[in-house]
Amino acid sequence: MKQLNDNLSEIFDVTPLEVPQPPAPNENKSTEVIVHEDQTDVEADYILARDNLKSLIRKGDSAVDEIIKVASESEHPRAFEVAATFLKTMADLNKDLLDLQKKRKDLNVEQSKSGQTTNIDKAVFVGSTAELIKMIKEQ
Repeated sequence: MKQLNDNLSEIFDVTPLEVPQPPAPNENKSTEVIVHEDQTDVEADYILARDNLKSLIRKGDSAVDEIIKVASESEHPRAFEVAATFLKTMADLNKDLLDLQKKRKDLNVEQSKSGQTTNIDKAVFVGSTAELIKMIKEQ
């Protein structure tokens, strides 16, 4: 691309424009997730998914402006269609982030319920003695 830019600048006798370079994919933030010993797999997966969604949303926010600029400059219907589809995708990403929060909350509630112990003061077995002995042997 640089060579093409230089050749065209030479042909038209103008100074070449400097083309801004896009940032490297992992320049802004590392996607490495550090799992602490007290974190479960579910928690680590939640953190990874949340970081990925937030990264996609950040990148999409900067891309939205460029896509809309291209669509308005070209005034082509397909460009506006692509911009509208991208905006819908960005809205879906935001909904996914909120759904992830809700699912995590629901999962934490289920885990706290399953962790509760129940004390039984009086238990009555209804069945024959043979069934009771068989049940005790199985345990």
